[in-house]
Amino acid sequence: MRNQRQIVDYALRRRALLARWRAGHVSTDDICDANPYLTQAARYHGESVEHPCPVCAKQRIALVAWVFGDELQHASGSARKPDELERMANLFAEFTVYVVEVCLACRWNHLALSYVVGTGEPGTRAPAPRTRPRKSATP
Repeated sequence: MRNQRQIVDYALRRRALLARWRAGHVSTDDICDANPYLTQAARYHGESVEHPCPVCAKQRIALVAWVFGDELQHASGSARKPDELERMANLFAEFTVYVVEVCLACRWNHLALSYVVGTGEPGTRAPAPRTRPRKSATP
């Protein structure tokens, strides 16, 4: 995706958490706690990657992109596919994308990446929906 800025990679945090889990300091229930909404979003909006789940190794993980931003209005807080992100990046000035990795087998989930994307131009906004003029109640 073009125009990515303020990129934060959470790989070190992920590695530290998995090390604590392998050492027995963190339970599997604490790290495999994806809620049904997240797993459903991973199933329908996620992008499968070649890496197996770091916890159960039964299934490949899915990356789910969540979008947040004032300019997005009702779309803020929703999961989006990569092609939708590209389209949105050309329509809106700025919004944040949080990429979460999810395993559908054991429910492992972890924030993988976050970044800001958009045109960077203030006032860029998707066209407002057209409304029909109201009909007069008087004849």
